[in-house]
Amino acid sequence: MSKVFIIPDVHLKPWMFIGASELIEQADYDAIVMLGDLVDDWGQDENRELYKETFDEAIRFVKEHQNTFFCYGNHDISYVWELAESGYSWRMRDLVVERLNELVGALPPENVGFLHSIDGVLFSHAGVTEQFVEYQFGLGWDIPIPYMLERVSRMDERHLWTDESPIWARPQYDEMKLYSKDVFQVVGHTPVGKPFLEGNLLTLDTFSTYRDGTLFGNQRFVWVDTVSKTWHYAD
Repeated sequence: MSKVFIIPDVHLKPWMFIGASELIEQADYDAIVMLGDLVDDWGQDENRELYKETFDEAIRFVKEHQNTFFCYGNHDISYVWELAESGYSWRMRDLVVERLNELVGALPPENVGFLHSIDGVLFSHAGVTEQFVEYQFGLGWDIPIPYMLERVSRMDERHLWTDESPIWARPQYDEMKLYSKDVFQVVGHTPVGKPFLEGNLLTLDTFSTYRDGTLFGNQRFVWVDTVSKTWHYAD
């Protein structure tokens, strides 16, 4: 594979899946990666219809595109683990868990997880950091990617509900270092105005907004060439 279409953090924007479908119909993509955080947004904790509509579109999308890989985000998995955070809605907990299970069940099991690797490129919600690997593996820096993916797939909140984990890390602005300078990573989680490439980390959370609804990012989809390790706008 080489051409991977990216759907970054959704945060209750069902129209993103409609827009993504239109772009995907215009070109051939080897895979699609959803970087997680389907749910929660400013002031929407009681908007049940918006939660339902978002899952309706997401599930429709993955059923149509079985080459989709889904990465759990902190906002998604928080409902499964019942760990409240900013934006979390107890009123929506049962709905989110039920519909998230439906979405996961619509994809091949190997396409769902906290981490995915395509051509050696790592995709996750927030990124794999040096601290996380050191704490969880303690084996130096020559850890085979398949082994890492298998181990992380079995981790729960005891291992992943931490600042340095692949669902929470913010290496863009903190002192955190990435797992390896030799591994290209694609993440969401940290809002950026446009695709932000620094070193071997590409951050794509470009659809987020400020509290008042003002756009934070340019809301444009991109695709990643996993061979050349470059990104390009999909439109």
